[in-house]
Formats: sequence, structure tokens, C-alpha cells
Amino acid sequence: MAKKLTPGTPAPTSGQYRPKGGGNEVTVPKGHRLPPGPRKGTQWENVDPTKNGSGRG
Repeated sequence: MAKKLTPGTPAPTSGQYRPKGGGNEVTVPKGHRLPPGPRKGTQWENVDPTKNGSGRG
């Protein structure tokens, strides 16, 4: 099962993250914490991984 990416969780890879269910994308570097979401219970998903060595899992 995939790890839940909730606000405050360190990003496993660099890239563009979007809240599941829709919303604005945010850029988060690998290891930086994901920001608060637009609504309670937000989970993030990486929709556009960075295409350099940092963005690879």
C-alpha cells in the first residue's frame, strides 16, 4: 500500500503536488514538508515529478 502523503509529511520525491480530489498544484522539493491542504483531511499526490536526478524515487 502506498504511503499517505498528508500535510507535514516530507515529500518522497521532488515535483508538482496536487491535493487528491482537485485543487492548485504546489512545487515541493524532495525532503521538504507538504503544505496544509485546502480542506481538512487533504492528501497530496505527485502529478508531475521533477525530471532530474532529484525527482527520481
